[in-house]
Amino acid sequence: MSSPAEHELDPTFYRSPGEAIAAPAERLAYVVAFDRTGAQPDALTVVDTDPESATYGKVVGWADLPTRGDELHHFGWNACSSAFAHAGHHTDGLQRRYLLLPGLRSSNIHIYDTHPDPSQPRLVRTVAASELAAKAGYSRPHTLHCGPDGIYLSCLGGADGADGPGGIAVLDHDTFDVVRAWETDRGPQHLAYDAWWHLNQNTLITSEWGTPSMIDDGVVPELLLNNEYGHALHFWDLAEGRHLQRVDLGAQHQMVLELRPSHDPGATWGFAGVVISTEDLSASVWRWHREGGDWQAEKVISIPAEPAPADELPPVLKPFGAVPPLVTDINLSVDDRFLYVSCWGTGELKQYDVSDPAHPRETGSVRLGGITGRVPHPAAPDEPLAGGVQMVEVSRDGRRIYLTNSLYGSWDDQFYPDGVGAWFAKIDTDPDAGGGLSVDERFFPRGDEFRGRRVHQVRLQGGDASSDSYCHA
Repeated sequence: MSSPAEHELDPTFYRSPGEAIAAPAERLAYVVAFDRTGAQPDALTVVDTDPESATYGKVVGWADLPTRGDELHHFGWNACSSAFAHAGHHTDGLQRRYLLLPGLRSSNIHIYDTHPDPSQPRLVRTVAASELAAKAGYSRPHTLHCGPDGIYLSCLGGADGADGPGGIAVLDHDTFDVVRAWETDRGPQHLAYDAWWHLNQNTLITSEWGTPSMIDDGVVPELLLNNEYGHALHFWDLAEGRHLQRVDLGAQHQMVLELRPSHDPGATWGFAGVVISTEDLSASVWRWHREGGDWQAEKVISIPAEPAPADELPPVLKPFGAVPPLVTDINLSVDDRFLYVSCWGTGELKQYDVSDPAHPRETGSVRLGGITGRVPHPAAPDEPLAGGVQMVEVSRDGRRIYLTNSLYGSWDDQFYPDGVGAWFAKIDTDPDAGGGLSVDERFFPRGDEFRGRRVHQVRLQGGDASSDSYCHA
């Protein structure tokens, strides 16, 4: 769908992390919003992030999906700086132009064009669940990354919603056709969640959550206490789609979710977030790295649960008398210096200096919402916030952090049974001063601005810390 007349290199394809950091700041944020009841269509919303604009922090664009009940979750660009890894492809009109919106429940994929008006995206195609099933054998698309030779879409379920194995579907960069399943030899891998890579090392990494039946209706306590959710990392040959190594983090470390590899194209390390330990309700972050020819992983951050009166807890937590942090997202700044860890249970965002990735050092913290805290935003000090710090996105220059508060509809209902509402916040930091976090009091779209829908992932105009992978230092 790229115009054949457009042969100039997309200026938002940055050859290196340094170029991305030096580029102009984002002026828009794209935020997916979903209706838990399915009565209204989900939507792609556009929020003004230009502090000099009269509509700063306001919803300035809106596009309803043509269907209902999709439950938009993660989404992403059709192309990015990884185009430099594909010989010649970055000169044929490929652009960071289209946003692909997978429906986690419907398995449909809606494609929106952000041109010619970036604030008013237009639907250009829907890839039906039947095509994903027929051509790749998968369903329940979760996370996508633009790669050098296509779009990689991780999926939680097998064809037509079957309970696995989950895996990766490859879509064409330009037509968005489903091409194939990526794996040629999956080895012991069955559960799926995130997928990302070290391009220059020909290595792809995947993580584990659960199959559709394990997540659709919330956490299943029996499965959790029996340590049956995902607890391993998998390392693959990127070019061949061949499984190389499984690294088990320990069965008690349940739900290995977000992967954040170093942006340095020469590095062989990254971070993975673990939601909960069944030993003590703590959450953790692990560093993977390569030693010799083998991949290894070790825990580098542990965040304990916080005691709380049982009468303040939702039913699922009452027997434990504590609020688990529930690390549900992490994000690594483009300069690989700061790691952001969202604790959806306690409502805390933590900032760590990871200049030495084996020894993170906490440098900042803010709280918004939380199961028991309900910490208000400074722009509305009399409004206790439901939900907690959840999806995290970091600007390319590392100075702005964007947060939303919904995890997944059924899990929202389980941990915040009185509702999560909808809110979108911005946090400021100064890397030159060593970090530290402060809430932007001017930026707080919420509630009715999202028309009764919950908000999940954020993508920034021109790319962000978790959109791109780079081929050159």
